[in-house]
Amino acid sequence: MQVTETLNDGLKRGYQITVPAGELDAKVNAKLDEARKDFQMKGFRKGKAPAALMKKMFGKSVLGEAMQETIDDAMRSHFDETGDRPAMQPDVKMTNDEWKEGDDVEVEMTYEALPDVPEADFSKLKLEKLVAEIEDEAVNEALENLANSANHFESRKKGTKAKDGDQVVIDFVGSVDGEEFEGGAAEDYPLVLGSNSFIPGFEEQLVGAKTGEEVTVNVSFPAEYQAEALAGKDAVFACTVKEVKEPKAAPIDDELAKKFNMDDLDALKGQIKERLAEEYSGAARMVMKRNLMDGLDDLVSFDLPPSLVKTEADQIAHQLWHEENPDVEGHDHEKVEPTDEHMKLAERRVRLGLLLADLGTKNNITVSDAEMQQAMMQQARQYPGQERQFFEFLQKNPGAQQQLRAPIFEDKVVDYILELAKVTEKSVSKDELQKAVEALDEE
Repeated sequence: MQVTETLNDGLKRGYQITVPAGELDAKVNAKLDEARKDFQMKGFRKGKAPAALMKKMFGKSVLGEAMQETIDDAMRSHFDETGDRPAMQPDVKMTNDEWKEGDDVEVEMTYEALPDVPEADFSKLKLEKLVAEIEDEAVNEALENLANSANHFESRKKGTKAKDGDQVVIDFVGSVDGEEFEGGAAEDYPLVLGSNSFIPGFEEQLVGAKTGEEVTVNVSFPAEYQAEALAGKDAVFACTVKEVKEPKAAPIDDELAKKFNMDDLDALKGQIKERLAEEYSGAARMVMKRNLMDGLDDLVSFDLPPSLVKTEADQIAHQLWHEENPDVEGHDHEKVEPTDEHMKLAERRVRLGLLLADLGTKNNITVSDAEMQQAMMQQARQYPGQERQFFEFLQKNPGAQQQLRAPIFEDKVVDYILELAKVTEKSVSKDELQKAVEALDEE
């Protein structure tokens, strides 16, 4: 095999690879010999078919496979010898279009090599870690939000008409064609108007009702109703409104805590403080990570593979176009050409991505099986009732696993850099932390 360099421009590489006909023929013969061991030909014992006859019968079918393997071997040897790492799949094509059996195989291979990432002194990076104290005001605000969402109702003054959002306590009896039907009656039933928990049209007819009133509700069961005997039928419900209640914030006490599965109010406050601490810490990390990336972008510079930058810019332009055109769901629209701003952002992302990947490789930073299992389980919990099916999907889908692995790997490399950088803490208020987070979207 002969390899001749034809292009060396920046990260662009080109090579002419010549595979002698004899080398290819030896590959074909070796594959035929291997196949002959288990081949049974009429008139010959198993594995004893003549090599010449085997080649005549199967030589052409084996030739294409042998040619591809020979070219793959040549590429593999080249990358092992040069240490080059292609940024994307190399472009490989035969140059002797009129090739015939017995000729040398001539192949042209072009690619963009990944750059050598220079060493960087991360101790030069100066970063601030924002630390926000959990104030009583924030805890009280969270308690008030919980109280407002606690589904608590208090009786309205007698004679007050029921409004959408109110709870009415009713007795009702339903009938179809004058006959009561099974499951169509209840007493002291608490129904929140506007919750759409009853048959369509039922709740609307109780808006305006008062305590003590009797209301006749006329509705039609949906055609696809689960009880076939009632599907599509007209029904009449005789309702007695026993009480009208308005939504109120629940009292902030031990009973509220128990509604959220906590023993008492102090335990609920403790849980809120833990959640707020996690939120503040996560927000502070987002701000510090962005500042770290800005610092790395200024600290390290090296050539970037144009193909990677162009691919990233295309993805950025496409994503932003869909954000600006949310009504377009498909991807059969005209190609979105990236702007200079898209290209600049793509260069930053590619540069930082290559830097983090290089750091991770050089420092043996990996994502463990245990970390992947935990991430997969957390992802599966987002699909209640289908956790097991989704977990199995992740196990069988390497692409989906990579989407989970990538951010974990990135965070571990970021932690490695932060250990080397100069990080100082800065106390801020909750509002100051919030403004810092909001500023990230404005950049």
